[in-house]
Amino acid sequence: MEFIPQFGSLAFTLVAFVAALSIIVAIHEYGHYIVGRWSGIHAEVFSLGFGPVLFSRTDRRGTRWQVAALPFGGYVKFLGDADAASGKDGAAIDALDAGERRRSMHGAPLWARSLTVAAGPVFNFILSILVFALFLAFTGRAVDEPRVGGQVALPADIAQFEPGDLIVSMEGQPVSAFGDLFEIAADLTPQPTAAYTVERDGILREIEAAFPLIPLVQSVAPQSAALAAGLREGDVIRAVDGVPVYAFRQLREAVDAAQGTPLTLTIWSRGETRDVTLTPRRTDLPTEDGRFETRWLIGVTGGLSFEPVRESVGPLAALGYGAEQTVFVVQSSLSGLWHMITGAISSCNLQGPIGIAETSGAAASQGIDNFIWFVAVLSTAVGLLNLFPIPVLDGGHLVFHAYEAVSGKPPSDKVMRVFMTIGLTLLLSLMLFALTNDIFCP
Repeated sequence: MEFIPQFGSLAFTLVAFVAALSIIVAIHEYGHYIVGRWSGIHAEVFSLGFGPVLFSRTDRRGTRWQVAALPFGGYVKFLGDADAASGKDGAAIDALDAGERRRSMHGAPLWARSLTVAAGPVFNFILSILVFALFLAFTGRAVDEPRVGGQVALPADIAQFEPGDLIVSMEGQPVSAFGDLFEIAADLTPQPTAAYTVERDGILREIEAAFPLIPLVQSVAPQSAALAAGLREGDVIRAVDGVPVYAFRQLREAVDAAQGTPLTLTIWSRGETRDVTLTPRRTDLPTEDGRFETRWLIGVTGGLSFEPVRESVGPLAALGYGAEQTVFVVQSSLSGLWHMITGAISSCNLQGPIGIAETSGAAASQGIDNFIWFVAVLSTAVGLLNLFPIPVLDGGHLVFHAYEAVSGKPPSDKVMRVFMTIGLTLLLSLMLFALTNDIFCP
């Protein structure tokens, strides 16, 4: 009888994975296609997926657009290509006249080929930047002024601020910005409430309200102990192993102290209280200095006990934020890869298709906004991977183009075939290793 819900969960995960991958692949391949077209290189086929063709149509430029049965990738086949990896079809190239050869991938000028190859990863980065920027544009940026924008759903016994309150002091210490609240709270013993002075309707009032950063679940990480235990955004953790907690740092300290042993959390969720038992998982986290630290985590981030006032941001500021987030993902990915190679962190951090699919499903299950954010992160990762100097990947082609720029001629067809075979072997070995991680890593 348990097969039906498991099948439903599996189907949802597969749909989410295919949707995420299809978006990213479509953007990547469209980058190749459109820049190639602008550069005078003719695309014969634009395929989303591999294998038997389910649907196709040919546009007025002679490009066949198709959807294939295996939705785990895609390709653009340019004039003169022998395969989806842009291998050279020597016989087809020799049969072209000079004008037609210029429209082929292998007969076009070096600058046109290089731009076309680089466009795929670049379009992945552009997608990420735009998504991150749109998130900031829609949600706005919290202002520094410590003013309450609105209430969040909390248990009835947790005293709250009122919308519009300007926090003047906390426990007798002046507050001029949100950062002051966290610094003051860090030095206090957590209690059910703290004493505040607020300006309300132009009048200073003394009130009691919750700590700024209570054990409120703001987000749940995919493939985490919290997600497996059913925690959701908006849940409030009231106790750990029967001991009440009033500040998020108490939860963090309890998880650290458990060192991977099971914990029982008392959860308030949508007006109901229940107990859940979960086991923290050992996790490698990037730090601000580019290193990694290993900690025990349950996979939740904390939220404020109230909604801050937010201000709108302009397009340039939003794009700047999008670029910063994309660079952060790139830096974290490269740092993580280096730390795995050197043995500083576990190689289990490298996910394969099963792990990515599970993360896709977990992100989608938490809402469309979480899923879109995940797509942006994955798009950056795909763009970065394609820039690795491995033959068959875009980065490998760019290395060959750099060699051609220096030597004045491309590598011979025989050398290219050898390198392509090596590159394909390396790529398949990496995929097999990642798949093994998905199956055997905890």
